Amino acid sequence: MLPIAMLGGILFYPWMGYVQFLSPYLIFAMLFITYCKLDFRHIALGRFQWVLLVVQMLIAAVAYLSVVWINHTVAEGVFICVFIPTATAAPVICAMLGGSLPKLATYSLLCNVFVAIVGPFVLALVGDTEYSFWQSFVMIFKMVMPLLLGPLLASFLLRHVMPRFHETVKSHQSISFYLWAVSLFIIVGGCVSFIINNYKAEHLWTMIWLAIGALAVCLVQFKTGRIIGRRFGDPVSGGQGMGQKNTVLAVWIALAYMNPVASIAPASYIAWQNIINSWQIMRHKSSAESEP
Repeated sequence: MLPIAMLGGILFYPWMGYVQFLSPYLIFAMLFITYCKLDFRHIALGRFQWVLLVVQMLIAAVAYLSVVWINHTVAEGVFICVFIPTATAAPVICAMLGGSLPKLATYSLLCNVFVAIVGPFVLALVGDTEYSFWQSFVMIFKMVMPLLLGPLLASFLLRHVMPRFHETVKSHQSISFYLWAVSLFIIVGGCVSFIINNYKAEHLWTMIWLAIGALAVCLVQFKTGRIIGRRFGDPVSGGQGMGQKNTVLAVWIALAYMNPVASIAPASYIAWQNIINSWQIMRHKSSAESEP
């Protein structure tokens, strides 16, 4: 289903403008259903989350400093693909793959709050913007917090106000998969539309290197996250926490703070991370079906 959703997004990209407004609602619904199975007593900030965050920031710095002397625009694009926080939908995929939902939910909160606070300082050094710190902070905060905290609070209230309905939602986790397929159709279509609408012949090679750079850091982050996660007994949460990114926020930041061409990197990252996610889900399902 996921490859079909991605192919559909590619084929029907000219019409994505009519349905893109649905994306935040789909993500909210996915997270709400997933968080209904979350035991809030297990949410605890620990060494696992701090190690992931430190390593993520180190990779961002190394990626930028390694490329900036060759091409500043490519360096900006690669940097934002690493620096940007975990995707709000990451816990959904983590749950599908059998990872620890509390661990990833905790890391997602930590990473998003960290970027909202530190981001304006870092982006002032790396990019080129006229926004003040507080303007930047408010804009980033407004983009990440509603989708991050809204479903969490809604599931918490439902658990205590309507426990029977909460159990019903909790027992229908498969719905989030189908919501994710529809969301993927819209996201990939929007990605293709964005790249085509921003294409200019003089930027062709820069755009190609941005796409290649996005693929490279995508693979590095998923692999590094899994290595760290394995040390803490949860490679899935580590991989999704570091590899699955809030690409919508990344595109916005690239357009607001950097050379607009740099936004091609996070736009390409949308495709790369979802190809990896599709492969992981299919592999996990195949492995589960083969077990006696």
